[in-house]
Amino acid sequence: MAIPSYATRGERIWHWVFCVLCALIFLFLIGPILVIIPLSFNAEPYFTFSEKMLSLDPEGYSLRWYQEFFTSDEWMRSIKNSIIVAVCATVLATVLGTLAALGLSSRFMPFRNTIMAILISPMIVPLIISAAAMFFFFSKLGLTQTYLGVILAHTALGIPFVVITVTATLSGFDHSLTRAAHSLGASPSRTFFRIILPLVTPGVVSGALFAFITSFDEVVVVLFIAGPAQTTIPIQMWSGIREEISPTILAVATLLVMVSILLLTTLELIRRRNERLRGLTPS
Repeated sequence: MAIPSYATRGERIWHWVFCVLCALIFLFLIGPILVIIPLSFNAEPYFTFSEKMLSLDPEGYSLRWYQEFFTSDEWMRSIKNSIIVAVCATVLATVLGTLAALGLSSRFMPFRNTIMAILISPMIVPLIISAAAMFFFFSKLGLTQTYLGVILAHTALGIPFVVITVTATLSGFDHSLTRAAHSLGASPSRTFFRIILPLVTPGVVSGALFAFITSFDEVVVVLFIAGPAQTTIPIQMWSGIREEISPTILAVATLLVMVSILLLTTLELIRRRNERLRGLTPS
């Protein structure tokens, strides 16, 4: 942002100090990621920069760890499990969270604040407590060490994100549109799919992406509930760090960073589209 011509000397100094502080904070947050990416191309099986890498010698760089990732049965099984669990949990969380948000948006819903607090409690309660509670509850139902148990657990973790984003989208929703549709003879289902859903789609998609990221990156709950057959990418990385330190973990981390960037870019595009629909100018 440009400094206005009428700004005082003190305001100009503060502007540049503020920019430097923001740059330092950004570097502090992004620094570990910037280190991981070049290390994933290390030709040596170490977590440090070799002399050849520092001297930019091509022999110091290699794709061997990416090749090991894509040719390893364990890593491929873990990524398959992560995708299956994340997709199924995202679908369930999106459907249930959207329905809950629609119900909570009604003025006639009793105990709205209490229900909202219960729905978003998985975001507030420490994850280790939620994982232990889910383990004891699911073990009674025979859902531990099963795909269904992991999917249901991740669904519970993803629902709060969908509820919050859809509720935020519905905060500016004009309910006179639904009343007009009903007065014209439209059924509730037709009103939902033709009027409500198109308007809340940005919130639904944003919540679904957050739910997907939460499920794809989750570790603690999977440690409690999943068995060896349900090993996901984060658990495989955790096991690799504990048992055998291999730069393959850095290659996987780099790929996950790329996926996260794509998802965040999608979220930003959805945010801008939502602002255009509301008549706001994207910042």
